[in-house]
Amino acid sequence: MTGDVRERKKALRKAVKARVSALSDAYRAAASDAIQQAVLDSAEYRAAKTIFPYIAVPTEPDTRRVIERALSDGKRVYVPKCVSRTEMIAVRIGGLGDLAPGAYGIPEPVDCSETASPDEIDLILVPCVSASKDGKRLGHGAGYYDRFLAESRAKTLCLCFREALSDEIPTDENDVRVDRVLSD
Repeated sequence: MTGDVRERKKALRKAVKARVSALSDAYRAAASDAIQQAVLDSAEYRAAKTIFPYIAVPTEPDTRRVIERALSDGKRVYVPKCVSRTEMIAVRIGGLGDLAPGAYGIPEPVDCSETASPDEIDLILVPCVSASKDGKRLGHGAGYYDRFLAESRAKTLCLCFREALSDEIPTDENDVRVDRVLSD
């Protein structure tokens, strides 16, 4: 990655994080509800038998309702578990109670006995710091999702608060575009 792209990403992350941290809890809750409903109404969700949602941190659209609905719909639900500084795996859960604080304080599965490879997943819900409407996303900077998405054929939906959308996202050869960005 060139220094220019790295610096532009760093500056955009800082600016968007400041905007999102200023959002009210009420806005975040309402926006999360709207985004989760958009996921549940999507053709990608209806067609998927196996989904890989992220577990949200407070600055990201929530995914708990999607997870609970997917489980009640009989879908196989896998969530991320960071196993090193460069790799995350998809671990199957039977409910939100299967999670405990893990890497970066984000809830992760405790029992890792059932995993799926990226190419076994039908739908991936991708988190971001920011995204553009044309499918570019700015992650948190560790590259976990770009490496995972590069090995997958799944449909990808990036969930992004309207207030975190950007007109342009700096990218390099390692950045993987998503199929669609869903926002409130």
